[in-house]
Amino acid sequence: MSTLTTTAVPAAAPTPAVRPVYRVTGRRVLRSEWAKLWSLRSTWITLALALVFLVAFGLIAAAQYESRFSSGRHMDADFADSTAVSLSLFGTNFAQLALGVLGVLVTAGEYSTGMIRSTLVGVPRRLPVLWAKAAVFGLIAFAVGLVGVFTAFPIGSGIVSSTPAAIGISDSGVLRSLLGAGLYLGLVGVIGVALGALLRSVAGGISVLVASLMLIPGLTSLLPSSWQNHVKLYLPSEAGQSMFELHHGAHTLTPTAGLVVFLGWAALALTGAAWRLARTDA
Repeated sequence: MSTLTTTAVPAAAPTPAVRPVYRVTGRRVLRSEWAKLWSLRSTWITLALALVFLVAFGLIAAAQYESRFSSGRHMDADFADSTAVSLSLFGTNFAQLALGVLGVLVTAGEYSTGMIRSTLVGVPRRLPVLWAKAAVFGLIAFAVGLVGVFTAFPIGSGIVSSTPAAIGISDSGVLRSLLGAGLYLGLVGVIGVALGALLRSVAGGISVLVASLMLIPGLTSLLPSSWQNHVKLYLPSEAGQSMFELHHGAHTLTPTAGLVVFLGWAALALTGAAWRLARTDA
């Protein structure tokens, strides 16, 4: 009688799952920044406020002008020379603050929460993060600006249609002014992003932004009169405003010159932010 012997074959050890290797590309960094931006509730609220400021204040200015003209009430010289374009773009000064502050939060907010460390682990080269944040938010701010100005102008133009301020979109310079206002707001957003990355402080970034756009232009009145016009022309707010002014005086930049100067300010802020991001730890 024979006995059959069965030899147990040891089970093969499970092969560990191989994680796919993802390359860091510019497109993926952009998608990451896009997703992070829209995941924040503050993004939706602040963009909505910027849009409301653009439309509401533009229409309020147009209605105020029409009311004063119809009733024969006295108007200041600057207000009396207004056009449908300048009235409709009155809210730009308020919208720029909302978009600029949100731009600061896009970068400085990550430093305050510590999330920037995770971001830079995923993108070790660092600088693509800054370029992606600036590109994504700049385009969004530009789009919001365009929607706002192209909503405010047709309505505001209709309000003042029976006044000396009446002007149509087909008139010379009108379309350029509206596009210039949208571009200006987009670049303000880029400067906000750069200031947030440069200063790494929400309060510091907002303070510098507000000072450059609103406070410093007023302080130029303290300079000698022979200096005022030469210095004031090249400040960020004045150069940016010339991008969407319909008519230009002797002491203002042309739209092209204003765009070049304002682009220079944006490039300077981005250069400073890139230098600090590349040279110092998060």
